[in-house]
Amino acid sequence: MIQLAGAFLLGALTVAGFAPLYLFLLPVVTLALLLALIETRRTPHNGFKLGFAFGLGHFLAGVSWVYVSLHDFGAMPAPVAAGVTLLFCAYLALFPACTMALAARIEAPVVRRLVVFPAAWIVTEWIRGWLLTGFPWLAIGYSQAPGSPLAGLAPIGGLYLVGLATVLSAGLARHTVGRWRSLAWRPALGLLALWLVAGGFKTVQWTTPEGEPLTVSLLQGNVPQSMKWRPEQLLSTLQLYDAMVQASNARLIILPETAVPLFLQEVPPEFLQRIAQHARAHGADVLIGLPERGEDRGYFNSVVSIGASPSQTYRKSHLVPFGEFIPLRPLLAPIVNSLAIPLTDFSRGAITQQPLEVAGQRVAINICYEDAFGEEIIRQLPAATLLVNVSNVAWFGDSIAPMQHLQIAQMRSLETGRFMLRSTNTGMTAVVDPRGNVVASAATFKTESVEAQVRGYTGATPYVRFGNLPAIAFGGLMLLAAFGIPALRARLAAKH
Repeated sequence: MIQLAGAFLLGALTVAGFAPLYLFLLPVVTLALLLALIETRRTPHNGFKLGFAFGLGHFLAGVSWVYVSLHDFGAMPAPVAAGVTLLFCAYLALFPACTMALAARIEAPVVRRLVVFPAAWIVTEWIRGWLLTGFPWLAIGYSQAPGSPLAGLAPIGGLYLVGLATVLSAGLARHTVGRWRSLAWRPALGLLALWLVAGGFKTVQWTTPEGEPLTVSLLQGNVPQSMKWRPEQLLSTLQLYDAMVQASNARLIILPETAVPLFLQEVPPEFLQRIAQHARAHGADVLIGLPERGEDRGYFNSVVSIGASPSQTYRKSHLVPFGEFIPLRPLLAPIVNSLAIPLTDFSRGAITQQPLEVAGQRVAINICYEDAFGEEIIRQLPAATLLVNVSNVAWFGDSIAPMQHLQIAQMRSLETGRFMLRSTNTGMTAVVDPRGNVVASAATFKTESVEAQVRGYTGATPYVRFGNLPAIAFGGLMLLAAFGIPALRARLAAKH
């Protein structure tokens, strides 16, 4: 029981390695201690239990904001919302549990710590990132963005290569003090070399600026989530965003996700006309987040452009389960229908969409949760010169979710070598440069405009060209070598 409590606390402590604290060394320490804890009684069963306890502590501390969306804004009764949040975190905890069960099966310490532990962790995280539509939140690699030397690996192999290096660092740290009373210098030197080489890649300029600097304005309307969809709030919302647009002289003005809480076909024409006239007068374009009805009576979570360039549309493709569509509808619809969540039947936009050509740039749009999936972002690259994310994380209240989401955007900038422009309803509205640094931002829960100058970038990082494949393939080969080759040798020995 003491060991389970210790693993749980280590998992919870690991969350401090992510935004908003950005203590990127901490996950290396906590993972090394978890490995040491499992090695005190190394059985797959014990490994699974301790890995599950670690994961449960990690996700309860790190994604507790799910409760806020279900209870505070979804009107789910508190006990039910708490139970659903616990079950969700328990599901997520299964992935580190499986990782540690695999690691505990390996007899040789060097193979267990430096091969199976990092490879299994990353492969299971990758599976978590697509299984049941995927939830890659708090993947360990995010903890290294943007300040860690290991972030230098992001343009090469993306989130999962950074994560592989992070967990390998924990394994090397554990191997360095493997006997506790005497240090092993070889793994210590390996750890130092890994961080020096990764840090060296941060000096590489993978992409190049194109064209003149562009003035941008990111609007944060700060419309309370509890009021956003109420009919009596509509007029003041339209007046708010109209005034914010009129006050901007930027060439690219960006409104948040569903900033206009009306279907495009129902928006008052005079609202769109005023914005279009202002934009054209300044040679500018405005990106507006709003729902849009399709030709087949479905509807989409969309971003539309109006202004000096021809009007264009992006439709969200990766939808949020329960928030934007209902999985297993016959079974779960009665539960979801009890929640106060509007528009839970969005249709999916096309998987492959072209960047919007606005303000002299080619802009890759992604809406809210979509920027958590790096391999989906690069579908519009290398054609796109800018990344734009529009979000409404007001669903999660005054929690750490918006700051975690900003760190995800920082990883996307590192991977692609491009600016990421984030316009949100309540925060974090920010400009992230190609190095993953926040260069301008708005205070949370304030009505503000973020004004900045940015550059479009061209070129393709290795990650843009190859995506997650190299990192995951390498992890898979590591596992194959650890489990497959010894089994093959045993079979051959038995035959002879």
